[in-house]
Amino acid sequence: MIKKGTTAAAMLTPATLMVVVFLALPMLLLLRYSFNRYVPGEFMVDGMTIANYVSLLSDDYYLAGLKTTVLMAFGVTVACIALGLPLASFIARQKGHLKTLLLLMIILPLFVSNAVRAAGWMVAFGQNGVVNYLLGAIGVIGEPLTLMYTPTAVFIGIISVNLPYVVLTLQSVLEGLDPNTKDASLSLGAGPFETFRLVTVPLVMPGILAAFVLSFILTMNAYATPVLLGGPSFRMMAPMVVDEVLGKANWPFGATLSFILMAVTLFLTVASSMFIARRYSHAD
Repeated sequence: MIKKGTTAAAMLTPATLMVVVFLALPMLLLLRYSFNRYVPGEFMVDGMTIANYVSLLSDDYYLAGLKTTVLMAFGVTVACIALGLPLASFIARQKGHLKTLLLLMIILPLFVSNAVRAAGWMVAFGQNGVVNYLLGAIGVIGEPLTLMYTPTAVFIGIISVNLPYVVLTLQSVLEGLDPNTKDASLSLGAGPFETFRLVTVPLVMPGILAAFVLSFILTMNAYATPVLLGGPSFRMMAPMVVDEVLGKANWPFGATLSFILMAVTLFLTVASSMFIARRYSHAD
């Protein structure tokens, strides 16, 4: 008789091998590259050194890029959850064709690449773009605003990329809630806001954590949107990695930037998730 544990291990083996071969081994190779010396004009020079990490952690240019990336990731993630939770709740309550139509409106932008969507925002944020035209038409501004190549443009652009993922994640969790819990809370005297804060949010916390992690990781590794909407003076980590590898052909330092980015992303994601989960578990 075959044991259940043996069957489960056999089923997981192919996926585990795929992860090891196509993810773990390349990452280990990249880690080895990060300890190599860099000699201009040469692709890769062997020789173990921690100079790349020392240089990164002591250079204000790269630390500023890391700080900007972390702040942008937190800001975008909070905004996406704040915007996505009411929208996901509304979609989860709908039925039939209306719900299908709303889900299609959320899913369709995912078929368009980030670069194309960023190009659309470039048109909207231009000096003679849609945003300036509408603000001028209603008399809010007297002259065009400088919207392109600003942190605000990057912030809005990344939100537009991440929001569909957040909404779909939250909507799937909200659909699984028992509607009687909301009715019970209202019947006990709680208002709509108290019901949402004390009943709905704790129940959908797994979905919020999943949406938080997804949006945070996507923002930490965003490339096309910061490059196109932020311009050359706006620094985030992913464009800096590409610049080191492709622009300067400095593979060791590019590998170092990649591992610092990955380490910070994992640490902040785990720490934030644990903080949120612990806070709401105490609230229960």
